[in-house]
Amino acid sequence: MKQSMARRSSRLLVLVAGAAALLAVAAAVAVPPTCERIECPAYEVVDSANGFEIRRYTDAMWVSTAAIEDISFVAATRTGFLQLFKYIQGKNAYNETIEMTAPVLTEVSPSDGPFCASSFVVSFYVPAKNQADPPPAEGLRVRRWAGARFAAVRRFGGFVADADVGEQAARLDASLQGTRWAAAVNEGQAASYVVAQYNSPFEFSGRVNEIWMLFDGAKVGSHVN
Repeated sequence: MKQSMARRSSRLLVLVAGAAALLAVAAAVAVPPTCERIECPAYEVVDSANGFEIRRYTDAMWVSTAAIEDISFVAATRTGFLQLFKYIQGKNAYNETIEMTAPVLTEVSPSDGPFCASSFVVSFYVPAKNQADPPPAEGLRVRRWAGARFAAVRRFGGFVADADVGEQAARLDASLQGTRWAAAVNEGQAASYVVAQYNSPFEFSGRVNEIWMLFDGAKVGSHVN
């Protein structure tokens, strides 16, 4: 009797552990809900742990603003967003309307002090159908991620405030310390990081944001294969 109960308990523990593992995998690869409605760059999750996941992006193309100098992440992102929104509405050399995509990226190069302007570059992902010949536009540039580009990613919710970005970047950095990814991420960062926002300003719940730290996967070798 006791042996039978022990066997059942053992099987139950195995099932619970297996279910937990499946849920963890599902959580790691879950894409933001916005990407079920509009086009986002494809990626593969190559690793995940408490507080971060490592993604491999391939051949993504972005249209980007020039550097925007500002003390406010929110203000700089708004400025860049408006430039890019006019671009996809037809203010480009082809007078072509382009579909909205996600996420909106803001690359942040922090200043040396709290009252100094930081540098921000805002980008929209270029839809696949436009990537063969993306319309040029004054003041904007097209950037292609040729081959694989890797990102360490931390996800968080809500509307992004100026105080959030540095804190979330620090949390991502802390979660990577002691992992096999830390050295490659630190080498690739040069103190900058990227904020990815997936939602319209008019969506008030279920908002998804991410901090990205881009790096060269070749620096990690076989761990990314």
